[in-house]
Amino acid sequence: QVQLVESGGGLVQAGGSLRLSCAASGIIFSINAMGWYRQAPGKQRELVARLTSGGSINSADSVKGRFTISRAKNTVLLQMNSLKPEDTAVYYCNADLYSGNNGRTIRDDYWGQGTQVTVAS
Repeated sequence: QVQLVESGGGLVQAGGSLRLSCAASGIIFSINAMGWYRQAPGKQRELVARLTSGGSINSADSVKGRFTISRAKNTVLLQMNSLKPEDTAVYYCNADLYSGNNGRTIRDDYWGQGTQVTVAS
């Protein structure tokens, strides 16, 4: 079973920084993409940033120039600088990968449990 474990959320003042980390574990053969999404109260989940195995990055306009996504092996990091109150949300890690399951190779989409980021004004 593939698991994504996130860490690094918390409370920070506006203008501050946080770094989120997400580690994928299990029988993982290859990773197509890993990324971060967020969901604020009363809003839909939205893409924050996503990094493909080929190095392509998709990110929300609202975070460009402030957030940086990177990946090392099965871990994806999100460095968040110049945080704003509107960045407050639960942040979810996502991975599109191939894994082993009962002798078969499957491609699937996995989600972490979410980590709260609160930016105080």
